[in-house]
Amino acid sequence: MSRFIYQGLAGVLALLLAAPLSASPLEREATAASHPGRALFAEHCAACHSGGQPKAPSLEMMGYLAPASLYRVLTEGGMRSMAEHLSDVEKRQVTAFVTGRELSDDDGAEALLFCESGAEREGRAVPDTVGWGVTPANTRAYTAAQTALSRDNLDRLRLKWAFGFPDAVRARSQPLVAGDRVFVGSQDGTVYALDRASGCVHWRFFARSEVRTGILMAGDTKDPLLLFGDYLGYVYAVGANDGELRWDDKADDHPAATITGTPAVHGTSLYVPVTSLEVASAARPSYPCCTFRGSVVAYDWRTGDRRWKTYSIPELPQQVGENSPGVARFAPSGAGIWNSPTIDAERGVLYVGTGQNYSSPTSATSDAVLAFTLDTGEMRWVFQTRRDAWNVACEMADRSNCPEEAGDDSDMDIGAAVILAQGDDGVDYLLAGQKSGQVWGLKPADGSLVWQRKLGRGGMLGGVHFGMAASAGTLVVPINDEDVQLSASATGSRWNGEQRPGVYAVDVATGESRWSWPAETVCDGRPLCKPGHSAPATVTGELVITGSLDGHIRIHDLRDGTVLWRYDTVRDYPTPGGGTARGGAMAGGSGAVLQDELLLMNSGYMLVHHMPGNVLLAFELAEAGE
Repeated sequence: MSRFIYQGLAGVLALLLAAPLSASPLEREATAASHPGRALFAEHCAACHSGGQPKAPSLEMMGYLAPASLYRVLTEGGMRSMAEHLSDVEKRQVTAFVTGRELSDDDGAEALLFCESGAEREGRAVPDTVGWGVTPANTRAYTAAQTALSRDNLDRLRLKWAFGFPDAVRARSQPLVAGDRVFVGSQDGTVYALDRASGCVHWRFFARSEVRTGILMAGDTKDPLLLFGDYLGYVYAVGANDGELRWDDKADDHPAATITGTPAVHGTSLYVPVTSLEVASAARPSYPCCTFRGSVVAYDWRTGDRRWKTYSIPELPQQVGENSPGVARFAPSGAGIWNSPTIDAERGVLYVGTGQNYSSPTSATSDAVLAFTLDTGEMRWVFQTRRDAWNVACEMADRSNCPEEAGDDSDMDIGAAVILAQGDDGVDYLLAGQKSGQVWGLKPADGSLVWQRKLGRGGMLGGVHFGMAASAGTLVVPINDEDVQLSASATGSRWNGEQRPGVYAVDVATGESRWSWPAETVCDGRPLCKPGHSAPATVTGELVITGSLDGHIRIHDLRDGTVLWRYDTVRDYPTPGGGTARGGAMAGGSGAVLQDELLLMNSGYMLVHHMPGNVLLAFELAEAGE
C-alpha cells in the first residue's frame, strides 16, 4: 500500500512534512476512498477527531504517527475503552487508513538483539547531566575532559556498531550516553536502552507516539530518571535502569500540540517547550483558525507536579472575524516554541525562540527571543525580529485561512535553540539564529541588540534550522538554504538571493566572520540528496562536527573550517540483531554526541524530499596502529 493514502488534510501534512510532492492531496484522498478503514474511521472516530472533541487530535496529527504508535493507543493506551468493540482486524484497518501504512505483524523485536539475561546487572546507568545542548547554556560544546577526540587522532575513528530503528524512515531523537548505557527515542514511539559496548537492547519503553526530543537524565545513582517528550505533547519520566514509567503528563490540551524541542533540567525543575502543527490544520477552509499558543511548562521532575506554565502569547485567542466561507477566525495564535530552553542560572532566567503567528493580527512575541524567570515563569523581556504570520493555507488553491499579513512562509522562525556564550572580551552574549539566515547577538540582561549578520539566503527549512554551537569565542552556524515547494503546481523559488549552504563561523562578541566553508557538491545524482546543513552542530575546543542532508558526517578544524575527517553514512549496515539498517540525510534535532572515545550520530531524515534512513551509528577511537 502507498505510504500516503490517508484522506483530506492528513495529505496536506504529509505534503508539508514527508510526502512525494508529485501527488496532490486530492489524489491521495482518491486513493484512500476505497480503503476499508475509511468507513470505520467515519463511523467510530470522526465525531471526536474531526473537531467534535476539542482535545482530540485531528486526522492531520494522527496521520503523522507510525502505525505501531497508533495501534498501541487503540489496544493498550488512552483509546482502548473507546475501541474495545472493534475487532483486531478493524483496528488494523483504521490504523492503516489514518497513518497511510499497513501495520507490521510484529513489534520490531525480531530485528533487535536483546542483551543476555542478567546483563542488566553487570552495568548500570550512571546519572549524567549532559543535556541536548551539552551545557545548560546550549553551547553544544564538549570539554577535553568529556571527549578524547582531537585533531591528532581522527584517523583512528572506526564504526563500532550500528543500531537500526524498526518501522522508521527518520532518526531524529538525540541519544544520551550514561555509564554503560545509550538511551534514544524513535519514530514509532519506542525508547531504547542500548548497551554502549555492543548496541544490544536492555529494555524498551513504548511512548504514545514518535519521540523527537533528545533524552535527558536526572536523579541519583540509585534511581535516575529519563525525561523526554513525544509528538502528541506528552512528557514522560521513565526509570533509567528498568524502563518503567514513573509519571507522565500532557503539557498542553490543544489537539495539535506537540513537543519537538528537548526539555531542559535545572535543579529539581524540568522545563518543557510546547509547539504545534495547527499550522497544517489551517489549510482546511472549514477549520476555525487558529487557537494554539506556544508555551513553556515547568515541572518538578521528581513527581511530575506542575510548577508553572507561561504562554508565548499572553492574550487568549478571541474571534476576530470570519474567513471567506464564513468560518470563525481567531487571534492571536502561534508563536510555537520548537527549541530547547537555554538556562541562565546566574540571572535566574531561561531563554527560548518562537515561531510565526498562525493568524492575523500578529502579536509582539512571534519570531522572537523570550526570557522567562526560572522560578515563576514571568516573562522578563522580548526581542522581536519582525512580525510574521503564515499557515499552510497560504500554499493551497483555497487560501481562505491564509493570514492577511502572510510573510515569507515562516522563514523568520527562531527554531534553533538560543545560545548563551562568552566572547573573547569576557562578556556574555545571547546568540539566536533564524530560518531567514540572520544571526543576532543580544545582551542577556534586557535583550537589546549588539550585532546582527545575515549568513544565508534563508527559506522554510533555514537558513539556520536546528542548531548552532559555540566554543572558544567562536559561534558555528550551519546553513541549509534549501528550496522547498509545498504545491505540485509551484515553480521557481519565493526566496531571492544566492543559496549559501555550508558551515560558517563568526566572532561571538562582534558577529565578524572568522571562516566559512561552502558546502561540497558530492551528491552526483544520488536521489533526494541535498547539500544543506540542517542538523545542529557539535563542537569541542578544537573540532566542529556536522551532519548534512547529503548524508555525510564531517569534522572540521575549529580554527579555520578545514575538513579533517568525513564519513558517508548513506549505505546499508548490518545490525546487532542480524537485520539491516540504512543511512540517509541528517537533520532534525539530533547532532553528534561525544563521550570519552565514543561518537554517536543518527542518520536518516525523511522530511519533504530528503533521504530516508533509520540508523544510529556508534564510532570509537581504535587503538593506535589498528
